Amino acid sequence: MNILVIDDDPAVRKFICTTLKREGHQVIEAGDGVTGIRMLNENKAITLMITDLIMPEKEGIETIMEVRKSHPDLKIIAISGGGKVGPENYLVLADALGADATLKKPFSVQELLLSLKLLD
Repeated sequence: MNILVIDDDPAVRKFICTTLKREGHQVIEAGDGVTGIRMLNENKAITLMITDLIMPEKEGIETIMEVRKSHPDLKIIAISGGGKVGPENYLVLADALGADATLKKPFSVQELLLSLKLLD
């Protein structure tokens, strides 16, 4: 699977990318939604996007809304550790706006891989 990972936290991004590569996936990474959308538009082979929800530049909610318009068949996993209102509120909103799955940070390797398996 060709996967785009968008997260502004380099440690989280590395954890996700390393896990996915170990499982044989092709991974492209971005530190914000603006860069992520550009990479998505440049690489038509991407079939899944994993995006954080709270980021500078373009937050994950905005990213999901924009991507749903231009790439309606793309699978999306939204991830969040929350903010002032708590991760559940952001994840519920992401789900309502078109995320196919959500994961609350911190999540385990097993939880990440199960989400991928359910969307495959």
